[in-house]
Amino acid sequence: MENTEVYIGPEPHIEVHKYYGGVVPAVVVLALVLQAFFPVRWSGYLELPLLVTLYFALSKRNPSSGLVLGMVIGLLQDSLSRTPLGLYGIAKTLVGYVGSSIGARLDVEHPVARFILTIGFYLFHHAVFTLTSHLLLAHQNETYVTTPILIASVVNAFIAIGLFPLLDRFRKPS
Repeated sequence: MENTEVYIGPEPHIEVHKYYGGVVPAVVVLALVLQAFFPVRWSGYLELPLLVTLYFALSKRNPSSGLVLGMVIGLLQDSLSRTPLGLYGIAKTLVGYVGSSIGARLDVEHPVARFILTIGFYLFHHAVFTLTSHLLLAHQNETYVTTPILIASVVNAFIAIGLFPLLDRFRKPS
């Protein structure tokens, strides 16, 4: 009998990033405070808590920690906004889980990858938020994708291109 298995080498190592103590809670609180105090016309386009959730989910690469982080950020955002409690919590929980799962399999350090992922996750977040609002609260007037939503996704992606490298500076050296 012949063994036909081919050894292709070890799996590529994707580094899990760690941060100095207090960085994650400080960044989360700062994002939530800034989001709460933005004027209404800007808060429709800018979603800092989502960017923070996505960044740490992609960096930590652990689905369970991404899920918990997304849940905490979402529920805190719900409590600071005028939305019913749980809508942002559900959407950001799913973003944290899926983002961590993708971060564990792909190298997401390149700015183009971060840009594309931010657009995709913004649209995913909005779709989950709208679907949850529609199913649980019977809000019929919300649509999934509109021109302002597409513009907001691109705006957030450009902000992520500047924000993510800034947050990279708070990593512990490996």
